[in-house]
Amino acid sequence: MHPVEAAPSSRKIVTFDDILLKLCHSMQSVLSKASNSEISHSGMVQVIHQTRLRPDLGCFSIFDGGFSGLVVLNYTADAAVELYRKYMLNMGIPESELVFSHTSDEVGNVLGELTNQILGDFILTVSKELKTSIGQSQPKMLTINKELTVSIDANLDNPIFRRVSFRTADYHSFYLEFAMDNTEFLQLKDEIDEEFDPDKLMEIHASQAS
Repeated sequence: MHPVEAAPSSRKIVTFDDILLKLCHSMQSVLSKASNSEISHSGMVQVIHQTRLRPDLGCFSIFDGGFSGLVVLNYTADAAVELYRKYMLNMGIPESELVFSHTSDEVGNVLGELTNQILGDFILTVSKELKTSIGQSQPKMLTINKELTVSIDANLDNPIFRRVSFRTADYHSFYLEFAMDNTEFLQLKDEIDEEFDPDKLMEIHASQAS
């Protein structure tokens, strides 16, 4: 028996902002678990006109596949050090072995790994819900002394941009900026993918990120 297509009036439309919300949830979930602390994000989304790498520590990654996009994460020095230290302590590393400066390679390496986990969780969610395949570039971390404009070819024909503010448990701020083609996904039928294998998708993501 063929699955019954949803009536036009009941078809679900997934918009840019729906996809952004999934990314915010992945970021909040992964960082909360990694740091064993509460990470929150603003209920308001800022409309911006371009993405930027901003002080003090910035990271970016490009998506391609089912849709194209650019993710930029901007950490203040305090937020970067707090997330790094809480993650390391949660992993059982003695506090005496931890660094205190956001310019240390250790901080950048940890946040780069956490960013990879965030994007991996996001890709798994989107791949399952939208039934589409997405790849990503390896996240790039940069220590920044002044504001820079990101100029990256992400294959975006008609991009829209958003910025979301996040806050750590110690009230230090960091920011997510997201650019993606102005597109929508229209659900044609209500169908559950019983053959979805999260382990296989994770392997694919790991091979693409390496």
